[in-house]
Amino acid sequence: MGTKIRLGIVGYGNLGRGVEAAIAQNPDAELVGIFTRRGPGTVRPLSANVAVHALDGVDAFADRIDVLVLCGGSKSDLPEQGPALAGRFNTVDSFDTHARIPQYFDAVDAAARAAGKLSIIAVGWDPGLFSLARLYGESVLTHGATYTFWGRGLSQGHSDAIRRVPGVRAGVQYTVPVSEAIERVRGGENPSLSTREKHTRECWVVLDEGADARAVERAIRTMPDYFADYDTTVHFIDEPTLRREHSAMPHGGFVIRTGTTGERSSQTVEFSLKLDSNPEFTASVLVAYARAAARLSRRGETGARTVFDIAPALLSPKSAAALRAELL
Repeated sequence: MGTKIRLGIVGYGNLGRGVEAAIAQNPDAELVGIFTRRGPGTVRPLSANVAVHALDGVDAFADRIDVLVLCGGSKSDLPEQGPALAGRFNTVDSFDTHARIPQYFDAVDAAARAAGKLSIIAVGWDPGLFSLARLYGESVLTHGATYTFWGRGLSQGHSDAIRRVPGVRAGVQYTVPVSEAIERVRGGENPSLSTREKHTRECWVVLDEGADARAVERAIRTMPDYFADYDTTVHFIDEPTLRREHSAMPHGGFVIRTGTTGERSSQTVEFSLKLDSNPEFTASVLVAYARAAARLSRRGETGARTVFDIAPALLSPKSAAALRAELL
């Protein structure tokens, strides 16, 4: 099997726990440790044998970690941590604020190139696997239209964003596709759909004591990049209800490319996901791309990459010969 890929986890929320579980399912990977801004003694890994360290001491592990898996949120954590850690380690992350990916890529790329490191950003299922589905569809069906629908599911990034609103104690957000829009696409209409026409957003929020509900609702509904462009509903509930009714993390969705070839042949390509656990699936994608990051780094490559730049074979623990024999 060769040398194992030595991984570190930065941040230990739902995604960090998912990465720990994913590493345990990949025999060619091993977890060196978890790095947290919290007190290390307050973190309880899934495995009692996993060491937990303070994040500000991560530099001491530079020679012991091949790739850091960054599990912070895209709103506040990754914009700071991504470039900072890319200047010291190979990294992968799941930055998912689509509108800000170009700027984030440039920041990480500059830091990684200056340090001779390799970083893969925006890894997950969207951005990530769905991005590849869009690219494949548009490359093959050059005359057509691409549609992406998410949900109904709990969005980690958007849930993290509402929890950072002043006055919010806890909360989750569900992305809900508009059924009429889906029916029009699958019916072959090739409709022109606005962001608001494709999805709605539902937020379930627990307020801090004394918080102004109207101010919180206004802050959520007008938040750029997250809610301002959608019909957003905010529900206020108590903490026991949140735990009882909104603790699972399902998600999914699909990418549809419709188009024509020849004179009038109608063609449709569809890629879909149905996930019981959004963070566990995203974590599994991160670990596969961490394998690719380690391999590219060993080749001497530096700078930032996205899923568009990574050859599929680099994701697999199997040899090229095995892939040709078993999957091609």
